[in-house]
Amino acid sequence: MKTKDKLLSLLEENRGSYFSGEEIAEKLSVTRAAVWKAVKSLREEGYQIDAVQNKGYCLAVQTDILSSQGIRKYLGPVCKDLELEILAEVDSTNAWIRQKAAVGAEEGCTIIANEQTCGKGRWGRSFYSPAGTGIYMSILLRPQGWSPEKAVRLTTMAAVSACEAAEEISGEKAEIKWVNDIYMRGKKVSGILTEASFSLESGCVDYAVLGIGFNVYKPEGGFPEELKHTAGAVFDSRQNDGKNRLAAEFLNRFMQYYTARDMSEYKSRYRERSMVIGKEISVVLPGGSKKGVALDVDEECRLVVRLEDGKLERLSSGEISIRVNLDFAE
Repeated sequence: MKTKDKLLSLLEENRGSYFSGEEIAEKLSVTRAAVWKAVKSLREEGYQIDAVQNKGYCLAVQTDILSSQGIRKYLGPVCKDLELEILAEVDSTNAWIRQKAAVGAEEGCTIIANEQTCGKGRWGRSFYSPAGTGIYMSILLRPQGWSPEKAVRLTTMAAVSACEAAEEISGEKAEIKWVNDIYMRGKKVSGILTEASFSLESGCVDYAVLGIGFNVYKPEGGFPEELKHTAGAVFDSRQNDGKNRLAAEFLNRFMQYYTARDMSEYKSRYRERSMVIGKEISVVLPGGSKKGVALDVDEECRLVVRLEDGKLERLSSGEISIRVNLDFAE
């Protein structure tokens, strides 16, 4: 590990506390000159490291930069095997994880980017992923013996985890638009894209890539014209270590659900957070759109819908648009 990375770990674990250059050099087994060089490098990356005579160096509490060191200090035991890699920029975190899966990377390999240049959403749509204001994350999973039907649970687990993480860190309510979008204050703040590779011999999942993006803050100048009426952010203002805390909280909760023997708890929590139950919706299918009313989310997290012709449908794929009131439509 580079001196810079060791120093960041020390400062992240003791954010707000001062260490003299001599103390740091001793703890890291490096020279004072190496400490200064590492401080300079971190400052160039945007870290606010305060220096006070006779006190030493301190990472400012208001610093909000994604780092593996910053995330790990919040992770619980359930995440001990995760391999974290933070990238400044990537075309698509899902694409990077697929490449790693193809060469045998182990379950838990996780990529988190500060920016995506070709972020993807469902149905081949682009996912707006600007620099500095979001979290763009993909996790490699290798569930044993999971059928395609069971693999759908990864998306719904992630949706519950995203809601709970956003609520825990922000203190505000989050809801799920079936099946993979997270809303706060009537705006979409997070989207999930799960991709999987299946074994032709067994018909089970070989590996899955769980991708999730959070709009942590609004981008400078606001969202693009085509998104400004539907997109929102988890926080209205900058938070102390907001991105690291949110990323870690999501990972803790998702891995807890993923590794649990009993999956009934997350299913009930998914249903409780549904923003579509009781609402008039339009079901968008390959053959066209049909109107109906969302009645429930069943035990398999399928959306139970009564169509306008009276037919009852249980949807496990497809897309819906929600009619909440005359002022909001998607």
